[in-house]
Amino acid sequence: MALSAGDAAPDFTKKDQNGDELTLSTLLQDAPVLLVFVPFAFTGVCQGELCAIRDDYSEFTEKGVRVVALSCDPGPSQKQWAEEQGYPFSMVPDFWPHGEISRSFGIFNEDLGCAMRGSFLVGQDGTVIDSFESGGLGEAREASRYEEALAKL
Repeated sequence: MALSAGDAAPDFTKKDQNGDELTLSTLLQDAPVLLVFVPFAFTGVCQGELCAIRDDYSEFTEKGVRVVALSCDPGPSQKQWAEEQGYPFSMVPDFWPHGEISRSFGIFNEDLGCAMRGSFLVGQDGTVIDSFESGGLGEAREASRYEEALAKL
């Protein structure tokens, strides 16, 4: 079961697409963090969702929120994808151990070997402020849910 509001967000340390080490608890010292899990790099629905965040990025930065996208793809794939699409946020590979972070957030699909589409807004105290998922693997999250989540800050 996916984490929900009030749950403690599991801490993790991983290198992002640029090789910079990111630790959730360290990021939270400076700002709330929005974790956006997507199933696969270079796929239509995933790319559309992340491009929408890119295009409305000021909506997040004006609220002081750091956005981190995660998928089970390896770092080099995420790096190329981020460069091609101009994503201004960190991309974290949940590649090895495979799905470790998405499992800890309760959104790993064992049958497909990928994260489901889940978003978690984590407050600076380390608790989930809001969380939501799409209706299925091929279905994008509603953009309005990000606005609703940010309004809870």
